[in-house]
Amino acid sequence: MNYWWVNHKQTFRQEFGGKYVWCPKLRKDGQLHHFYETVREVKPGDLVFSYANAALQGSGFATTHCYSCPRPNEFGQVGDAWDLKGWRADVNFQAFQTPLRTSEHAKLIAPLLPSRYAPIKANGFGNQGAYFSKIDRELAMLLAELADPKLCLMLNSSLVESAELLIEMELPAIQNWEDQQQEQIKITAGISETTRTALVQARVGQGAFKRNVNRYERACRLTQVDNPTYLIASHIKPWRESNNEERLSAGNGLMLTPSIDHLFDRGFISFDNSGELIKSPVADKVSIKRMGIDTDKVINVGHFNTDQKHFLDYHRKEILLKSAS
Repeated sequence: MNYWWVNHKQTFRQEFGGKYVWCPKLRKDGQLHHFYETVREVKPGDLVFSYANAALQGSGFATTHCYSCPRPNEFGQVGDAWDLKGWRADVNFQAFQTPLRTSEHAKLIAPLLPSRYAPIKANGFGNQGAYFSKIDRELAMLLAELADPKLCLMLNSSLVESAELLIEMELPAIQNWEDQQQEQIKITAGISETTRTALVQARVGQGAFKRNVNRYERACRLTQVDNPTYLIASHIKPWRESNNEERLSAGNGLMLTPSIDHLFDRGFISFDNSGELIKSPVADKVSIKRMGIDTDKVINVGHFNTDQKHFLDYHRKEILLKSAS
């Protein structure tokens, strides 16, 4: 289990009430931001403390890994300064009975703050620019003791095992995003019915897109399964994030078995341009080994063409789950 501190600021109501955290992928100047990159490390069962209005308002356990997702509509004008796409993780936030004003406990909290990338200042007030910070167990235990004795008891008992065993069951935000994209295809003028059908089928790696990809990719790069019946045409740049041309482009696809397609689509694996497999530090090594990936050796899956390298660059930057440290 990892422990996190999120500074919601002006989006507290939306995030805490909606039970998620969301941030843009880049700063306003187009550069990576440590406090955004940390969200990519979240795993189900991690504990997240929620800070807003100069106090810890509650906490919750993450129920998903991080995933690429549009800026929530409920942000309204508050989010206009941010990019349309960002990082999201779902968290089952619960409010503390009484918010914990950290400035009143600064002498206890300050010595336990991270030496770098602290979420608040030593005086207990918010650290400007900090969004999502990793904290250690000792600080998490202190915060739980001060704010919620029941949470403290849980973290000190076998009950914490139930939180650590949380698994990602569904991603409704992704489903809604794709449904909206598909509906837009249906109502967009100037698209032939044949193309419209192909675009919808491409969402699940079938139809014309699968035929296009299969002309260049004859087998799963990792399992070597070569029977198209057991393969999915997997978008390198996800269907939901692609334009209509990219959704049908052969260069935006790999033929993968369903389990490998899942790992790739969720950012647990990727590839560098030389063909070397990249395994996310967030991925569960036991699970991906059982799914056919040897975690103990370097794996190279062979050459990619120019178009595939272009889309793989996007996948590494925008989809692959990484560590910010």
